[in-house]
Amino acid sequence: MADTGEIEALAADGLRWLLAAARDTGNGGLGWPVRPSDGEVDPMLYNGTAGVVPVLLEAWRHFGDDTYADGALRAARSLADAVDGHPDDSLYFGRTGIALVLRAVHRELDCPAAGLAAARALEGVRARFDGTRWGELFELMGGNAGIGLGAWAAGDAELALLALEPYARTAERTPAGVTWEFRAGVAERLHHVSHGTLGIVYALAAVGTAAGRADLVGLARAGAADVVARDEGGPDGLLIPHSDPPYRPDATRRHSYGWCHGPAGDAQVFRLLRDALGEPGWAELAGRCWHTVTHSGLPRRLWPGFWDNNGRCCGTAGVLALACDRIAEQGDSPDFAHVLATDLLDRATRDARGARWSNVEHRSDPSALEPQTGWAMGNAGIVRELLRYTRVARGGDPAYTFTWPDQPVPRPRTTDERPVPRPRTTDDRPVTRPRATDDRPLPRPRATDDRRPVPPSQATEPMRPAGADVTS
Repeated sequence: MADTGEIEALAADGLRWLLAAARDTGNGGLGWPVRPSDGEVDPMLYNGTAGVVPVLLEAWRHFGDDTYADGALRAARSLADAVDGHPDDSLYFGRTGIALVLRAVHRELDCPAAGLAAARALEGVRARFDGTRWGELFELMGGNAGIGLGAWAAGDAELALLALEPYARTAERTPAGVTWEFRAGVAERLHHVSHGTLGIVYALAAVGTAAGRADLVGLARAGAADVVARDEGGPDGLLIPHSDPPYRPDATRRHSYGWCHGPAGDAQVFRLLRDALGEPGWAELAGRCWHTVTHSGLPRRLWPGFWDNNGRCCGTAGVLALACDRIAEQGDSPDFAHVLATDLLDRATRDARGARWSNVEHRSDPSALEPQTGWAMGNAGIVRELLRYTRVARGGDPAYTFTWPDQPVPRPRTTDERPVPRPRTTDDRPVTRPRATDDRPLPRPRATDDRRPVPPSQATEPMRPAGADVTS
């Protein structure tokens, strides 16, 4: 298996390809297209410019190279220019996510203009609220839950509560708890983080706890109870179906394993509930999710359509994020995280331009998809996890420079917990942090059952508010 030096070098190559894919947007700005072949840049968090900024901040802290900070500042200029005319208000596809990233640039790089643009973006979001929702989506990625979670993280408590309070009057009672529609007029109910009940649960629990709103926390409990009651993977594991009744069963497997519609994302919700509510049962559920992930066969491609994705949303990088959380919090063995990082090394395309990753659509010819730049399916999300893995594997800080709104910060381990074991690797070199080329000191970072289902496809794109109705 690869040592951490190889993984760190892979991340550096991925950053080189990513920076080369940037476009000059005028006025000193930089933007990224979803794919290098696309004609226009996209500002969104999911797979556009806003989703690139967090990995630039991560690389700046990790390598101590101001090139990445400069890239983040120039990206913030293009995001500020995009705020007023952007048609979407959501966390992953719209202005809430853009505002959250602009706030981070303001804080980390002392850029007041980014903070002003963030405030303008959030005011624009507030102005388009219709009293219940912002559009057809009503979940984490494209709807109220993400807007509430992102607004709270960006410092706008009033907007956060405005977004989340409608869930009380729109909840649908079920035998075990409550659920919600994910899209207006669609009968199927989705269960996981990206577009389903657990994404709403995360937002209600996080904001409800921070705001002292017991009503929102109670609603989160009821939503989680509904999802857990649907388990099909017990007793040791936890495997929740994609949706009931099945949504687009011709194109969507009943069970997935990544962040968006699987136990790698479900575990993040249970981690949050553990911390917010202080109850051990949630940690047990997170552990059952992890059992399911590690016994699923991933990251091997066991059959066409199984584990064809490297990215943070649907693939290996999202599982690596959870693996590193568990190392930091519980002293888990780093061996499975090392398997995941090595798999990303093996699947990378590397040449003089740098490193990038092609996901696979087994029903297409050719099956290898064009590499993407952004957080969800491309370099930005993958490289960010590789940099963190390198630090965690060397016993370093598990905190990210930019805290993702739906991934809890690892809690400190108590004194009676096991120390983090060192990985089995030949590279025990310490992390080096070269000084920036202009010799300015860098600010210190903040502490902060192998059953085989019938596989139509692995989801590789989100359900957007408008356009193609696809399955991630």
